Amino acid sequence: MKIFKEAPRKKGTAMEEEKASMERTVREILENVRNGGDKAVLDYAEKFDGYRPSSLRIDPDTVKKAYSSVKPETVENLRFAADRIRNFAQCQRDVFKELRCEITPGITLGHRLIPIKSCGCYVPAGRYPLPSSALMSIIPARIAGVGRIAAASPANKEIGGIHPSVLVGMDIAGADEIYCMGGAQAIAAFAYGTPSVPPVDIVAGPGNRYVTEAKRQVAGTVGIDMLAGPSEVVIIADESTDPVWIAADALSRCEHDPNSWAVLLLTGENLAEKVAEAVDEELKRLETAGLAGQTWAENGRILVVDSIDEAVTLSDEIAPEHLQVMTEDSAAVAAKLRNFGSLFIGRYAPVPFGDYVSGPNHILPTSGCARFSSGVNVNTFLKISSFQEITAEGGKFLSPHCAHLAEMEGLHGHRRSAELRG
Repeated sequence: MKIFKEAPRKKGTAMEEEKASMERTVREILENVRNGGDKAVLDYAEKFDGYRPSSLRIDPDTVKKAYSSVKPETVENLRFAADRIRNFAQCQRDVFKELRCEITPGITLGHRLIPIKSCGCYVPAGRYPLPSSALMSIIPARIAGVGRIAAASPANKEIGGIHPSVLVGMDIAGADEIYCMGGAQAIAAFAYGTPSVPPVDIVAGPGNRYVTEAKRQVAGTVGIDMLAGPSEVVIIADESTDPVWIAADALSRCEHDPNSWAVLLLTGENLAEKVAEAVDEELKRLETAGLAGQTWAENGRILVVDSIDEAVTLSDEIAPEHLQVMTEDSAAVAAKLRNFGSLFIGRYAPVPFGDYVSGPNHILPTSGCARFSSGVNVNTFLKISSFQEITAEGGKFLSPHCAHLAEMEGLHGHRRSAELRG
């Protein structure tokens, strides 16, 4: 492997100090909301979002009016995306089956699929509205059968509330309740409850680092989907792929966030040179060139690999959120890969399709967590709860084995309980 373009290393001490400060800030916000309820959430909305809503919950009439403030083609495309996400989620739900089997006479074991009772779906707000994130968190919860789906998003101070397109996205996705609140204070309200916001059982959805830290601190009080960081992509490509396509796909990640990153695993130095040149050309025509160019300069890497197998090994070590394969035989390469949040196979499968309209979820594990975890899906909102149904015959069969092991571990009450069934 040869390093063609490296990303500058960031100062560890400064990052650690910043992280410690953020942890303290979030802890204070959580505690204030836990004790102060609605007022604390509203105070933080005014402080951080520059807008204090008259109430946290959005009334149905406001949601209906939002449709008139959104372009008809936007509504149409949100419905198109929602249908595809819903159809894929339903296909996932159909795969998950309940289990019941009699493994020995009188001993029937199995599991049930039980929807989580309530969830809070967080929809972030950035430089632009993000209704796609509403679809990605709310729809799988609805397909899973969650009884109460609450959604929250920060206010846009210029608009004076949640952006209309986000409200429309939440409504199309099927939210039962919508709240105008954001940041760590929204996670606190979902976790602990306030007079206006009943607590939920699980919080899902992406957010900034304060939202992520809040989810980390409330985990255990409520369930969380994951701790997601900035967006990331690895692209495996060979000389059969147009360098312009590789460059454009890399920059599509870099325009997300200054901390996003892209790693290109390319099979030749000639291709690496062409891709680097293409990045410079693409930045000349990209409206988000300021952010994308800075992110690419600071967090973009180009590695020239000796073989596709080396690219596979490197990619599995990185375990990226998004993984694109654009090679002569993309399917064969894809079959070798194991660690990724979502896999995009072939030249016509760029990550932006997955962000919006292909169907699978775009809320995915980052920071190497794809080694052991999955993205948001229907199963995020289902509990797989086992059961055992045992007759007298089954109890008699199990009793001596259980009693022996209980005796060995010094749990005499366990032994007595088992012996009574013998």
